Amino acid sequence: MATPRFYCPIPLPLHQTIALPDNVAHHASRALRLREGDEIILFDGKQGQYHAELLFMNGKAMANIKHFNAQEHEIKGKITLVQGLPSGDKMDWIIEKASELGVQHLIPVQAERSVLNLSGNRLEKRQDHWEKVAVSAGEQCGRNRILQIEPLQTLAQFIADHAHLAHQLLCHPEGGTSLAAYLKTQPDIQEICLIVGPEGGWSKRELDALTKSGASQVTYGSRVLRTETAGLALTAACSALMDWV
Repeated sequence: MATPRFYCPIPLPLHQTIALPDNVAHHASRALRLREGDEIILFDGKQGQYHAELLFMNGKAMANIKHFNAQEHEIKGKITLVQGLPSGDKMDWIIEKASELGVQHLIPVQAERSVLNLSGNRLEKRQDHWEKVAVSAGEQCGRNRILQIEPLQTLAQFIADHAHLAHQLLCHPEGGTSLAAYLKTQPDIQEICLIVGPEGGWSKRELDALTKSGASQVTYGSRVLRTETAGLALTAACSALMDWV
């Protein structure tokens, strides 16, 4: 069994005993049923990970931090995934798998054809849920840095606020340069932004706005991929073709 890992965004001083945050303590003691003396790994999302021994003092879960391991498990390049908001709980799947594949940054967009519409308290709860999914995925896959999820935004907001993102690739099945051909012309790039529409794709107005803002249209094979498949497939392909894995 792999050593349990926990995201713990608090100071983690070496050779000291600290109280674990309530959510981590509950997960370790109640959900996983770990016992006194078990080895655990803590990481703060900034760098490396800390190996510790689980202790219980007066019913409180504690960690005696033994040593620090600076090893990271990030891919060599930087991938940002701009995801048109899908229906149901598909975003959970996208967040989980994007984290496992090494995506550093995810930007959810409320598109014109998004079936799901979120606002107010419902949006706040869903955003909090997405962040918890990202934390859980990071703990499971061995990454020491949590996938960063921006607040849900309109496409116009994305275009206005993210012009600095290099190599914005508009993933579209109806024409454009193949992903492999595009990457062959950019052998030294270190950053890619993949833009994926919701079910039904981007509207013509949205496609025009993205193209006008400088996004390059790319295709991936001859088949039409579902929204929850497209970004993940292209992420994996970019990592492999650019030798970022």
